[in-house]
Amino acid sequence: MSRRRRSVMSENLKVELAKDLGFYDTVQQEGWGGIKAKDAGNMVKRAIELAEKAASKQQ
Repeated sequence: MSRRRRSVMSENLKVELAKDLGFYDTVQQEGWGGIKAKDAGNMVKRAIELAEKAASKQQ
């Protein structure tokens, strides 16, 4: 039985991060499954950095 993972990041955030990191063209051509594991990891790192920065501004 196949389970679908629910994305934690919104689609808009993923698109913005992909554009920022320079692999959005791959996403457009091949979908999210076409990106390299390294790019996905960099996307997560960048999302964490943004979240930490936002949290520090709230304090």
